[in-house]
Amino acid sequence: MDTDKPAEGAEPAAPGPDPETPVAAAETDGSAPTLGDVLLAAEELWPESLAEGWDAVGLVAGRPFRTVKRILFAVDPTSEVIDEALEWGADLLVTHHPLFLKPVHSVAGTGFKGDVVHRLIEGGCALLTIHTNGDSAVGGVSDVLADAFGLEGVEPLVPAEDGLPEEGIGRVGELPEATTLADFAKLVFSILPAVAGGVRVAGDPHGLVRRVAVCGGAGDSLFDAVRRHQADVYVTADLRHHPASEAREAAVNGRPYLMDVSHFGSEWLWLTPAAAALENVLNDQGFSAEIRISGTNTDPWDFVLTPGLN
Repeated sequence: MDTDKPAEGAEPAAPGPDPETPVAAAETDGSAPTLGDVLLAAEELWPESLAEGWDAVGLVAGRPFRTVKRILFAVDPTSEVIDEALEWGADLLVTHHPLFLKPVHSVAGTGFKGDVVHRLIEGGCALLTIHTNGDSAVGGVSDVLADAFGLEGVEPLVPAEDGLPEEGIGRVGELPEATTLADFAKLVFSILPAVAGGVRVAGDPHGLVRRVAVCGGAGDSLFDAVRRHQADVYVTADLRHHPASEAREAAVNGRPYLMDVSHFGSEWLWLTPAAAALENVLNDQGFSAEIRISGTNTDPWDFVLTPGLN
C-alpha cells in the first residue's frame, strides 16, 4: 500500500527465485488466454472496486484481444524489470505499483515513464497494475504478511467500505504464543528478502508481544486503527520521522511498538501466491499460461552505514 537478520551491513540481494524457473508453469491442456480473459480472472481475484479512491489500477497498456502465453509478476515497473520481461518474451507484466499514480500529459519516449510505455508496446507486452485492490482483497499483500508471521484470528485493520468482512487495508491478529519484541523482529527479518535497509525497531527488546498489526507498503496513515485494535506491535514500511515520533509519544505502556521494514520487501512476498492464484483461476477456466516471478530487486537502496561499521 502507498499513501501519497541484523540490519547492520545487510547487503542487497536479488530476492526472487531463479528467474529461469517458472513459479507457475502451465499444467493443463487448455489454450492460452487472451489479455481480456486474464483481466476477467484478475478482477475475480482483486476487484478494482476495492482500490482506494486516489489509486490508479487496471490495464495501463495492451489490447484485450491479444494472446497471453507468458506473464511476469513484479513489484515495480522499473526499466530493469521491463528488460527482464521483454528478454523473457512476456506478453503481460503484472506489477503491484502503478506506473502512472499521478496524472501525466505526455508519454513521450524522452522520459522514463514514456520510454517504458513505448518499449512495452513495441515489445508486445501489456502492463497491468494491481495495487490497493491487491492490498485489500482476501489473500492480498497484508494477508500474505500475516500468514508468513503465523498470525491467527486475522481481520482487517480498516475494513473495505464495499467489500467482504475479510477485505480491507492492513491486517491484525495474534501470534500463537507471546514472544519478545527482539525475537519477533528476528522472525520478521528472516522472512523478508534481504535489502540494504534491514529492519528498524522502536520499543523495548524484552517487551512481550502477541497482538500484531501489519500493513504491506507505507502504512503510517493507520496508527489510529492500530491503537483501536490494541496491537502490541505494528509492522509496516516507510515510517517517517514525525508520524513515528508522535506514535511513540502517544504509546500506552510503550505500545504499539514499531517495526519499519522495506516497502519493496513487504510487498514482494505477495507475488508468488498472487501468481499461483491467477494460474488457478485461468486453469479453472480452461486456459494455461506460463507465469514467472521477477528476479529483479527493485528496492531503491544499495547499501547502508550504521554505527560501529566502516
